[in-house]
Amino acid sequence: MVLTLTGFMGSGKTTTGKILAERLGCAFLDLDQVIEEAQGMAIPEIFATQGEAAFRAAELEALEKLLENESKSGKIDLVLALGGGTLMTPECERLVREKTLCVYLKASVETLLGNLEGTQSSRPMLGGQDLRTRIEALLEEREETYARCAEITVENNESPLDELIPLLHVPDTELEG
Repeated sequence: MVLTLTGFMGSGKTTTGKILAERLGCAFLDLDQVIEEAQGMAIPEIFATQGEAAFRAAELEALEKLLENESKSGKIDLVLALGGGTLMTPECERLVREKTLCVYLKASVETLLGNLEGTQSSRPMLGGQDLRTRIEALLEEREETYARCAEITVENNESPLDELIPLLHVPDTELEG
């Protein structure tokens, strides 16, 4: 079974996902990195040369391949950090809802602002406006979808793992190490 982490850019999906996968003794993947490897270029370059629509198509294709034979039963064998906008593609949302256990790492605008300051050049969706204004606008568009898709929502505080692990109902023996 795949456990997906969703949430806004800078909400801690990759950091939390790596630690969680280590504790669960399973693999970790970041969907953005999978896309970059498949496309042979960085995400900002994909946006600049091909546009957002091409990026979203590549994102869907990568997600479909990763979830091809998955079901929501059994032991967690992969933790997958989704991109901040992945669920905004209806087909991606459907795949995540049907084939994964989805966790929403919810972060405040203040937390996101602190985590994203200075990263705008590597995050194409953050360009064009004041950072706070852009975060607020995108979060307003996306938050309902994140919440609707997630089976578990965890406030991203100092230690989201402390909240998350008991909610996964994973036997302690799987978390040793």
